[in-house]
Amino acid sequence: MAHDPHHEHLIAEIAEMFEPVFKNSPQAIYIYLDDEHKICNDKFIKLLGYKSIKEWVDNEYPVDDIDPKDQEKGIKAYMDASRKLKASILEGTWVRKDGKKIQTEVIMAPITYKNEVFVIHFISVKK
Repeated sequence: MAHDPHHEHLIAEIAEMFEPVFKNSPQAIYIYLDDEHKICNDKFIKLLGYKSIKEWVDNEYPVDDIDPKDQEKGIKAYMDASRKLKASILEGTWVRKDGKKIQTEVIMAPITYKNEVFVIHFISVKK
């Protein structure tokens, strides 16, 4: 994907706006524009076993964090949120960096900011 300073600026602004939610929510959260422009909270990093937010942000293939059997439905829900502005709740399995699989429930909802559609994800581990 082409380097886009405008999108980088938007991600920085979104991260600042959502900082209270990122810090205070009990859920793992990430906000996604595209593979290169995304941000998350520390709970998300810990959930997936990344060393830092930067390590996850630098991952060019974040769909690989989702179990292959759930990738198609995750992509469809993302497309519905980003193109149709339709929120959804889905169950899915994430794959940690160490290979361990985690069963989750994901709330995915569109948010708009400066004429761009981002998708915010709230992730809860199923017990």
